[in-house]
Amino acid sequence: MFTIWKDFSFAAAHAIRGHTRGCEHLHGHNYRVRVHLRAPRLDGLGMVLDFSDLKAVMQEVLGPFDHRVLNEVPPFDQRNTTAELLAQHVHEQVVARLASGAAGAAGDIAGIVVARVEVWENDSSCAAYEP
Repeated sequence: MFTIWKDFSFAAAHAIRGHTRGCEHLHGHNYRVRVHLRAPRLDGLGMVLDFSDLKAVMQEVLGPFDHRVLNEVPPFDQRNTTAELLAQHVHEQVVARLASGAAGAAGDIAGIVVARVEVWENDSSCAAYEP
């Protein structure tokens, strides 16, 4: 099994609905999102997926959040804005885009699994989602 991962970042503000220890107030983070992809075999170039193809997928997924208030951006206008729920959302969106071929024709995406998504709010606080 082969595994790759790549880090992405965006800046956003949010307030956690129902929180009672400060995070219910609007505040911001410089988020880091790490996506882990796994595949049993490599494509013709010897890659799980070209990093530039993953970057394009992640721009689609994270672009709407950059420099925004997450509570105003679907689905987080209805869902809470915890790192855990962000990680789950990113996972679901990357899976959907890989399944639809959004990674481009450069790579063979058959067999690629989104193994883990990590959302870091800062250097010491991270939530992960693994299906």
